[in-house]
Amino acid sequence: MTAPPFRAFVFDLDGTLIDTASELVAVYHRMCVELGSGEKPFDDARKLISYGSGRLVTEATGIEEGDPRWEPYRQTYLDWYEEILGTSATPYEGLVDTVEAIAEAGFFWGVVTNKFRRFAEPLMAAMPFNPPAGSLVTPCDVERAKPDPEAILLAATQLNVAPAQMVYVGDHLRDIQAGNAAGCFTVAVGYGYIEDHDDPRAWGANLYVNTPSDLCTWIRNQI
Repeated sequence: MTAPPFRAFVFDLDGTLIDTASELVAVYHRMCVELGSGEKPFDDARKLISYGSGRLVTEATGIEEGDPRWEPYRQTYLDWYEEILGTSATPYEGLVDTVEAIAEAGFFWGVVTNKFRRFAEPLMAAMPFNPPAGSLVTPCDVERAKPDPEAILLAATQLNVAPAQMVYVGDHLRDIQAGNAAGCFTVAVGYGYIEDHDDPRAWGANLYVNTPSDLCTWIRNQI
């Protein structure tokens, strides 16, 4: 029997493993109302999530990075987000059971995210994944965040697998760039926080899947 090509499945966090939009956009709307010019459409904000808190602050308030108000506003955004972290975010459908199946089949799983550990660790702790991720790598753990491959290579080390034996799944071009540079098998998903003009099929991933169900089916076929 041919040995399975993969030993580990590693996911980006926001927009790939967990749908965190409800919380991130709730804080964005609060900032629009309290510090900006008023509430804006949910879908417009949802597509900005992958760009991080700084971009959301700029869109909410009109204040650009470099303005002396920008960094205090960004810290306010993060503090408000921390207050509601894990209250409405939820894993994408099927992924809790799929993670369990990965572990039961003797494979490993982990998370590599550009979300700071201050938020990533309690968010993962609040989710019903069993077993917990064998690796959680954040920008706090490396010198260079994605799209640099450093974080993904660290996850491979922590999971004790070669990068070529690892699948990395993401909803942003930088995820695929980082995974490819690390030597992983990369999967681009079409259900995350993707702008209308962007096309995940053009990111250079080894595989594109459109829905969480498609992703879960593919993973189960590998294990």
